[in-house]
Amino acid sequence: MNFLIGTAWAQSAPAPQGNQYGFLIMMGLFFVIFYFMLIRPQSKRAKEHRAMLAALASGDEVVTGGGLLGKVMDVQDTFVTLEISKGVQIKVQKMQITALMPKGTL
Repeated sequence: MNFLIGTAWAQSAPAPQGNQYGFLIMMGLFFVIFYFMLIRPQSKRAKEHRAMLAALASGDEVVTGGGLLGKVMDVQDTFVTLEISKGVQIKVQKMQITALMPKGTL
């Protein structure tokens, strides 16, 4: 039976074909997509939040991160005094203010 089938010799692996820089191009493209989909929008939101906090003034109506709705009574460097009900004032950190509400919300 050996005379019908020749001896099988292992063949060497074929040389890799294609662009040698394909992996680097793919990783660069992945980083560009990652930047435009995640990093850029997040930094834009952070910039808008900082601008909103810088523009806070007495009389503005805001929402805190904990969900409290109140009227700004006093603005300091790091703290804001909010009136959440008549005669009830609390101090919160400025960074905890998440949104500026339209006048008359309260």
